[in-house]
Amino acid sequence: MNINKLVAIGLFAIFSFGVNLDVFAQGQQGVTIDKIIARVDNHYILNSELEEMYASYKASGQKAPEKCEILESLIINKMLLAKAEIDSVTVEDKEVDNELDGKMGYMIQRFGSEKNIVEAYGKSIENLKTELRNQVKEQKIVEKMQRTITGNVKITPSDVRKFFNSIPKDSLPYIPAEVEIGHIVRVGQVTREQKDKLVQQLNDLKSRAEKGEDFAMLAQIYSEDLGSAKLGGDLGFAQRGKMLPEFEGAALALKPGEMSSIIESQYGYHLIKLIETRGAEYHARHILLRPDYNKGTDMTDALKKLDSLRNMITTDTLSFAQAARENSEDKETSEAGGLLQDRNTGMGRLALDASMDPSLYFAIDTMKVGSVSKPISFRTEDGRSAMRIIWYKSKTEPHTASIREDYEKLSQIVINNKRNKALEEWFKKAQGDVYISVEPEFKNCKILDMASGEDS
Repeated sequence: MNINKLVAIGLFAIFSFGVNLDVFAQGQQGVTIDKIIARVDNHYILNSELEEMYASYKASGQKAPEKCEILESLIINKMLLAKAEIDSVTVEDKEVDNELDGKMGYMIQRFGSEKNIVEAYGKSIENLKTELRNQVKEQKIVEKMQRTITGNVKITPSDVRKFFNSIPKDSLPYIPAEVEIGHIVRVGQVTREQKDKLVQQLNDLKSRAEKGEDFAMLAQIYSEDLGSAKLGGDLGFAQRGKMLPEFEGAALALKPGEMSSIIESQYGYHLIKLIETRGAEYHARHILLRPDYNKGTDMTDALKKLDSLRNMITTDTLSFAQAARENSEDKETSEAGGLLQDRNTGMGRLALDASMDPSLYFAIDTMKVGSVSKPISFRTEDGRSAMRIIWYKSKTEPHTASIREDYEKLSQIVINNKRNKALEEWFKKAQGDVYISVEPEFKNCKILDMASGEDS
C-alpha cells in the first residue's frame, strides 16, 4: 500500500483549489441526496466528498484514480485528523487564513476580479471562504501530522546511488525539459485616498464602540479577517513574539478594555481591543479592513525599484540572488535568492510543460537563458497588485535520467520511499487507536487491507 500516494490523492483537493472550487460551486446549483459512506472516530465521509473529488480529477484533465482508491485516501486523511486530535496536533487560524487568502487570490487572478467570482457562483467572497475554510484547515492538519510522523526520516548519498544502480539501464526514466527560474517581487503601494478611506471607516467603528456598541458584534459584521470575525474578532491568547511586531506593539501598549489607534500591517488596517494579559501572553480582539488592491494601488515605486535592480543585475553590479534577498517582497522565495520551487516536490527545477504557471511559461518563452526580464505585472497569492522581474537561470534539455544531472530528483524518490515505509508502519499501529467503519456498498473495496463494512 503506497500511503504517500493515497495521502497525496487526499491533498489534491487543496493543490487543485481552482478546479475544486468550480466543482464545489456546480454542486451548489442543484439539490442532491447525500449520505455517510464511512466513519473514522467522529469524522464522517459523505458520498458527495467522494464524487466531488472524482469530478475534480476529471475536470483537471488528470487520470482519475478509482473511486475505491479515492475513498481509501479520504479514510486515511480522516485517520490523520483523528490521531491529530488525540495527539493534540493543531494549526493556527492565521496559517489557515493565509492559505485560504492565497488560494482565493489565485481565483481572483484567474477570473479577473472578485465581482466575476461572485457573479459566477452567486455567493459573496466571504461566504465562499467561510464554506471552504474547514476544508483548508483539515488539509493543513493532515500535512502537519504527516510531517510529524516522517520528520525523522533521513537519507544518505549512498542510499541514492544504491537506488539508481538498482534500476535496469533500459528502464531509466526519460526526463522532460526543466528550468530554474527566479523572481523579485515588489508590491504596489496603497494610495493615500484608499488608506484615508479605511482609516476613517475604522475610526467610525471605534467611535461606535466608544459610544456603547459591542466591539465583538462590530467585528462580526465588518472585519475582513474571516477566521476571527465569526468569533467577534477574538484572536485568543498569543505569546509575545508570535504576532506581527506592529500589531503586538500596539496591543501591549493598551490597558485591558482599551482600543488602539488604527494600525497598518502587511494584511491591511487594524483596530485592536485588548481583553487581558497573562504572564507572557496577551488576549486581544481586532477588526481588519483590507485595501481594494484592484482600484487602490500605486505601482510607480515598484516599477522604479525593479528597473533599478534590473539595471544593476544586468551590469554585474549586483547579483540576482543578493538583490532578491535584500529587496523581494515575496518572503517565500527571497531567502532562497528568489528561486522558485515546485510546490509538490520542493525541488528547484520546474517542468517546462502545461503544469507550469501560464504567466511564467509565456514570460520565459521569449527570454534567453541567463537573461532578466523587464518588470512585469503580477498578482500575489493573497490578491495584492505587484510587479516582478524574472531571471531565467537555466534550462535542462530532455534526457535519460542520470545520477549527476538528476540527483535531487532521485533523492526525492528515495526519501519518499522511506517516508512511505514510516507512514505504513504508523498506520498499522494507528488503526487500533481509532474506530473505522465503511458502508457495505463498498464491500468490493479493500480499505486499509480490511473487509469493507466491518468495524475496526
